Amino acid sequence: QVQLVESGGGLVQPGGSLRLSCAASGLTFSNYVMGWFRQAPGKEREFVVAISRAGSSTTYADSVKGRFTISRDNAENTLYLQMNSLKPEDTAVYYCAAGSVYAHAKVISAYDYWGQGTQVTVSS
Repeated sequence: QVQLVESGGGLVQPGGSLRLSCAASGLTFSNYVMGWFRQAPGKEREFVVAISRAGSSTTYADSVKGRFTISRDNAENTLYLQMNSLKPEDTAVYYCAAGSVYAHAKVISAYDYWGQGTQVTVSS
């Protein structure tokens, strides 16, 4: 059974930082493209960032470029998202997802497995 479990969310002030983790089990982690998506209240789920199987390629949404960094540890089956200079508009539930095609990394339907999400709230 595939499981993706996010952690690391919480409440942070504007300008602060958080590091999200996504622990994967039940799949060969290194065979999957991994992505982070987010969903704010009343809005559709949106792409944040993705990373290729070996971690050699990444692609970011313009809204987080230069502030967020994705990484992965294939030996530990874990995906990370370092979020710096957080803004109130970054408030959302953040989901990690596993997919097969890096060329479709920004497409929600291209992902096979999803975590349950972790809440990130940016507020003073």
